[in-house]
Amino acid sequence: MVVRPEKNQNNKIAGKLAITEYKVIKKYREFSLVEVYPKTGRMHQIRVHMASIGHPVVGDKLYGKRSPFGRSPVGRQFLHAYYLSFSLPSGRKLALETDLPPDLEQTLTKLEK
Repeated sequence: MVVRPEKNQNNKIAGKLAITEYKVIKKYREFSLVEVYPKTGRMHQIRVHMASIGHPVVGDKLYGKRSPFGRSPVGRQFLHAYYLSFSLPSGRKLALETDLPPDLEQTLTKLEK
């Protein structure tokens, strides 16, 4: 999805271009597990974009709706950066990868039932 900056009342651009790609990994009854690829680095970009298409991040109290369970099943936002890469000032590229935290993994297991 691409969110183009809107113009303010003075007809000047009020915001910056933001691009996010996503892929549905698995569908559950009330939720979908998605991989999200922000192509730009805007504040709250993933949360804003997912809410804008009617699929807010579970547990997002600012941009999202309440979970069908009444509150987030994990007590926090269901967000996890499993892979990050960036260039260091030296020019060397650094990539980091990690597994899903236990609380999120347990939630997915419960959704399987």
